[in-house]
Amino acid sequence: MMSNFKKISLFKKMLLSLFLGCLIIVIIFFGLLEKQLQQKLPLQQAQILTIPKGSSVASFAKTLVNKGWIANRFWLRSYARLHPDKVKIKAGTYQIMPDITLSTLLEHVSTGKEYQFSVTFIEGSTFKEWLGVLQQQPHLSYGLSTLTTEEIAKRLNIKQSNPEGWFFPETYAYTQDTSAMSLLQRAHAVMQQKLAQLWQKRAKKLPYKNSYEALIMASIIEKETGYLAEQPLIASVFINRLAKKMRLQTDPTVIYGLGDRYHGDITYAHLREKTVYNTYRINGLPPTPIAMPGMSAIEAALNPATSDYFYFVSQGDGKHVFSKTLTEHNIAVRKFLARQKKKK
Repeated sequence: MMSNFKKISLFKKMLLSLFLGCLIIVIIFFGLLEKQLQQKLPLQQAQILTIPKGSSVASFAKTLVNKGWIANRFWLRSYARLHPDKVKIKAGTYQIMPDITLSTLLEHVSTGKEYQFSVTFIEGSTFKEWLGVLQQQPHLSYGLSTLTTEEIAKRLNIKQSNPEGWFFPETYAYTQDTSAMSLLQRAHAVMQQKLAQLWQKRAKKLPYKNSYEALIMASIIEKETGYLAEQPLIASVFINRLAKKMRLQTDPTVIYGLGDRYHGDITYAHLREKTVYNTYRINGLPPTPIAMPGMSAIEAALNPATSDYFYFVSQGDGKHVFSKTLTEHNIAVRKFLARQKKKK
């Protein structure tokens, strides 16, 4: 019969073998787990991943399987059980780049730092155009369709019923499902801030009763020229005309007043029509801005160049010819028309 000593020795060997076997299994398991975590996801290009509110590790893993990013849920769920502090799935919309590993993906969605979409508004665009751009943003919550322009202005605490001009044109970043109203609120706050700052640095003896009139002038300057170096000179022409009680006679205001009736050409009838925006028929400034002016146009309105010019006409290349007298201006106009006729 086997002695007790031999039995104990055999038992110890069995325990040791079992321990070593378990240790090997554990080592293999963690090795495979690490391999899965460091394996790159099969993405050929950047993709947007949205994690709904209330998502669990299990539902997140299922989403990745359904997208074909991982083969099964086992490894991700196992890692989450072992390291719950490292796997905290936060709702949001994230941009996932090609060749990202599962480990990096988990870090990414655990931070809660959502992907920033962006929308750009250009100088000289109108409020109507802004609404069109906002409505086309697929990741933005629009929610303005049932509101009138006056209602939007009221919700933004804008005194004027027409909020034209009150939003600063630039690129704005936003996250998934941001409301269009909140984005307009940001753009309005930026315009208020910049206008207030520049108003404090304005030149002396300007013909504006308040900063809003300067904003109106800036919008006209913005629509008159895209050549930034000319904007202070354009501003000087309008300032000079106002000082002499002359009408501004600027086409962009007429176009704005026509609204949807404008189809590319201003007719003689349009110039004769008396609207509040027809500066060929009204004295002084129109009642509101006619577009969203950029920083340079606002600066030009508040710090115009000093000149003796009262007229200007396009020379066909984005720049203008400036004149001191009507005679000089008429000559410049005839030259412009001759060049246009020659081109045709």
